[in-house]
Amino acid sequence: MSETRTLAVIGAGNMGSGIAQKMATEGFRVILLDRDEPSVKRGLDRIRETLEEAITRKILKPKDVQDALDRIRGTTDWKRLADVDLVVEAVFEDLDVKKEVFRNLAANTRPDAILATNTSSFYVKDLAAVVEHPERVLGLHYFYHPAKNRLVEVVPADKTSDEAFRKAWAIQEAMGKTPIRCKDAPGFVVNRYFVPWLNESVRILEEGIADIPTIEKAAKDAFRIGMGPFELMNVTGVPIALHAAETLGRELGEFYAPSSKLREQVEAGEDWTLEGDADPSKADEVSKRLLGVTFLVAGEIVDEGIGAIEDVDIGARVGLRWSKGPFELMNRVGVEEGTELARSVAQHWGRDLPRVLERQAKSGAPFTFRLVEIHRKGDIATLTINRPDAMNAINQEVVRQLTEAFDELDRDDTIRAIVLAGKGKAFIAGADIRFFVRNIEKKNLGAIRSFTEKGHELLARFAASTKVIIARLDGLSLGGGSEIALACDWIAATPKGSFGFPETGIGIYPGLGGTQRTPRRSGIPLARWLVLTGAQVTAAAGLRLGLVDTLVAHEDLDQAIVSLAERGKRDQDVSPPDLRPKGLEAIADAFADTSLEDLLASNPEDAEDPRVGRALKALKFKAPIALRIADELIRLSAEASLEEGLAAELSHLEEIFSTEDAYEGLSSLGKARPKFKGC
Repeated sequence: MSETRTLAVIGAGNMGSGIAQKMATEGFRVILLDRDEPSVKRGLDRIRETLEEAITRKILKPKDVQDALDRIRGTTDWKRLADVDLVVEAVFEDLDVKKEVFRNLAANTRPDAILATNTSSFYVKDLAAVVEHPERVLGLHYFYHPAKNRLVEVVPADKTSDEAFRKAWAIQEAMGKTPIRCKDAPGFVVNRYFVPWLNESVRILEEGIADIPTIEKAAKDAFRIGMGPFELMNVTGVPIALHAAETLGRELGEFYAPSSKLREQVEAGEDWTLEGDADPSKADEVSKRLLGVTFLVAGEIVDEGIGAIEDVDIGARVGLRWSKGPFELMNRVGVEEGTELARSVAQHWGRDLPRVLERQAKSGAPFTFRLVEIHRKGDIATLTINRPDAMNAINQEVVRQLTEAFDELDRDDTIRAIVLAGKGKAFIAGADIRFFVRNIEKKNLGAIRSFTEKGHELLARFAASTKVIIARLDGLSLGGGSEIALACDWIAATPKGSFGFPETGIGIYPGLGGTQRTPRRSGIPLARWLVLTGAQVTAAAGLRLGLVDTLVAHEDLDQAIVSLAERGKRDQDVSPPDLRPKGLEAIADAFADTSLEDLLASNPEDAEDPRVGRALKALKFKAPIALRIADELIRLSAEASLEEGLAAELSHLEEIFSTEDAYEGLSSLGKARPKFKGC
């Protein structure tokens, strides 16, 4: 776990206590410091209350909550920070106060401790200037509520060292956060376009173009969001919107400055009145204004090097809960039309049209997004799937980019190992189910077969490559994600890693090698249990099941990968082992020789072992045809080569995806439990 590290938070208010809570629930020891005991107590009470609410909502277990609370220590003593690895300043937005905090941090922490600010109003470099070792200072801008919102903007200042940035980034990943890199500039990435979006809504009201209900409805429809700008300001605080707009206006000019109506609303001390009926005749004008402002500012962010296109959109989807980011929205409305909307706003305010928009409009093509990132470190390269808000689910474009990136590295003679990883809290959460549903509805099973074949071709490249292929399992894997991991030579996991094959519960079977590679690691009985029942297992259990090769804490993962790379390639075309790990003997026995028919006919209540009983019960909710095919394929692994088994998997695709059960299971995902008919 992460308890080898101690982190600290300065300021026990809403943000500070929330940051400390997230750190503690992810396994870090935390020191929460504030100026006086009552402030510390309020922060600790707030954390306890929020965690107890998580128990009520069955998000956390009582033991997990108590463990998290035990990791937090409140204090007013700066000397308690002597051994912290990273500290986050989260006091109120007053530059002089923040500078004094950083002076205290510099005097009371180790020279190598990372000092971070959660500021949303000031330059990080201005705080780094008061510290003796400015290379260890950076921004970590969390979003409310920091214990729930996964986005964090990581902001290096002009003197921040690469080492400090790398360590801070790794800690954010260990906290389950989705980090994006931002330049030290006003608003960073997300607030740079979100605040003008709020401000423009008020301008539209001020100009008499539309009333609040109309603006709310138009915004929700255009951006496909659940809460409009005025309701959002009511929830987060109208003064906060004013303060953010004032900050941007001072630095960036009149376009970013708050509207008079926003200032008046704060002076009146009132929330916005949301009641009333929307006027649909005004919707088009309102949506065009809001989209134009968003596109203009998003383009400026990219032009100024504040953030990449992908990070702008991830910030919107993860941090703001928008269904699409600004550049995806621009693709939806059309790049040429979107550029004209931005041009209209730019001309009104005397601003230049961002070059990135002008170039894209001239190309006539939509924006493309880098869904697979390449990171090289010495002779080891990492391919990271960058779809954190979609749990890194694979689709046609991901497979295309992953294949292209893999081939690039495979040709590189300076690389000896290639690592597969996922950004955010998941490794890979299977395939994008919507693709299957759409093509079943279109009766285009050929598209499903083509997609699956391309996946098989990619995984075959893993085996054929002279490079050592390693899965970095630092989060959830499901279905195709678990299959991709199993296609690697080695699997390095942290306690957050997991495996699962949910396919038979949604009417299909594992089609990317899950029925062949799983038994070659876990043995046929345990592979039958895993695949037929859809049991999800932790990485710790995976170690016992032969699915994981090394299990380490997050901070030791890179070294574990280096060690695995030194072991060379692994022969995966082996006979299934006879594996009976301690604690799973009854499961192994139950799924060893018993036919599928007998398993389905068994009464779960008659099972002596409760795990066997749960497994038998789970089988009764699976799709019959999917169970039959999966069972046949797993048993085939005992006599067929890996190549033959994989070909057999592909041969049943049309059969399974043409069943009523496949459509029922796939289309009901996330809704009611599917009702399978066996046809």
